[in-house]
Amino acid sequence: MNPQNKVLFAGDPHGNFKPLIAAVHKYKPEAVVLLGDYDLDMPLEVCLQEIVGLTQIWWIAGNHDFETPSKHKHLFDSALADKGLHLKVTEIAGLRIAGLGGIFLGRVWYPPQQPKWRGKQHYLHNQSVNSRHMAMSLKYKGAIWHDEFEALKTLRADILVTHEAPGSHRHGFDVISELAVAMGVKNIFHGHLHENYAGMVKNNIKVVGVADRAVADLVGNTLMNGS
Repeated sequence: MNPQNKVLFAGDPHGNFKPLIAAVHKYKPEAVVLLGDYDLDMPLEVCLQEIVGLTQIWWIAGNHDFETPSKHKHLFDSALADKGLHLKVTEIAGLRIAGLGGIFLGRVWYPPQQPKWRGKQHYLHNQSVNSRHMAMSLKYKGAIWHDEFEALKTLRADILVTHEAPGSHRHGFDVISELAVAMGVKNIFHGHLHENYAGMVKNNIKVVGVADRAVADLVGNTLMNGS
């Protein structure tokens, strides 16, 4: 196997997993990492049943995965629920891969502005007594929270996968670039913006944007373009 194909990165499927499934059959990776926005109308393992068992399947969530209770349930209550990479470092095919799912939300934290809330507990503590017992809304669950983001900085990884883009993209965020520097990563792979591109942020960290339904290898080559 070509070593640059041992882990593949899949851009936002938006309900169409065919390019990813085709890439797994063709390139036989040890693992695939999905970059969010699945728009699931059935559990994730059902959508990927052709490749379950052929490769490891890992994922982070995108904003679409918090849009409705059913989309959320089909991901977070799926048989692959324990394969989420958000806020931790996992060794995959000999590489330490860190994950940051979700998006920046103005009512929580939208860099470079200061966070409105330090974290979920700070937010919940400041809600009215009547609403305090209620579960946090899906929209807030899909936000990037400042305290969790800061905790991720203390970990070390080789690769950072995010839904939001770092500062290499015109719609990206410099704080993600800074996170990557703090973690000592060499590469960032992100989805969300539906664009295949290669860029660079400080410390010569290589950034690969993976377009919707596209699949990229470890060095950033586009192996499948979404169709």
